[in-house]
Amino acid sequence: MITVNAMGDACPIPVVKTLKVLRTLKEAETVEVLVDNEVAVQNLTRMAESKSFPVKSEQPGEKQYRVVIEAGAAEAADGISTEAEAAVYCDITPAKKKSLVVISSEFVGSGDPELGKILMKSFLYALAQQEELPDCILFYNGGAKITTAEGPMLDDLKSMAEQGTEILTCGTCLNHYGLTEELKVGGVTNMYTIVEKMAQADTVIKP
Repeated sequence: MITVNAMGDACPIPVVKTLKVLRTLKEAETVEVLVDNEVAVQNLTRMAESKSFPVKSEQPGEKQYRVVIEAGAAEAADGISTEAEAAVYCDITPAKKKSLVVISSEFVGSGDPELGKILMKSFLYALAQQEELPDCILFYNGGAKITTAEGPMLDDLKSMAEQGTEILTCGTCLNHYGLTEELKVGGVTNMYTIVEKMAQADTVIKP
C-alpha cells in the first residue's frame, strides 16, 4: 500500500499529490490518501471514479479522513500536467466575501438635514436593488431611528432581510432615543458584536 499524506493541504493539492503517485505505478496498487476535509474526499473520489478505480473512504477521527483507491497501472502520459488534470476534478468555489454596511445617522453626508434624509432613502433603495446584497447592515447612534420608523426605507430593509441580509441595531442607541419597543426590522445588538462584525468583514460600506 502507498500512503499519500495530504493532511493540512487545501484542494487541489491532495488530488495533485495523488495523481503524481498514480502516474508512477507499474502495476495495480492500493493507494490511501490522508486528508482533513470533506471537499478533498469528494474530489479524490470523483477523480478515482473517472478512472474506473474502486474507491472508498472513512473518517477515523475529527478532521481525519482516509480515502482508499484500488488503482491500476499508470496510463500512458498524455502531456497534461497533474495540476491541469486535478483542476478537472476539483470543485473549488471561491469563498464569498463578507460585505457589511454601517449606518450611524439618519442622513447621508453633512449640510441640509432634509437633503440628507432624501439621500439616505435613495441609498437604501439603491442598496436593495443590487444583484448581490450585503451580508449585514448595522445601525447605531442616529441610524437606529431608521429601523424604528415606518416608510419606504423600512420596506427596503424588510425586503433585504427576507433575502438573507442580517439587520442589527444597537440596543444602547435604541434605549438612548427611547425606541427600544419600536424596532420594526432585524434584531438588537451591542458594541462588541458591532466591532466583531466590522473586523470580520472583507468590505465595509458607510454612506
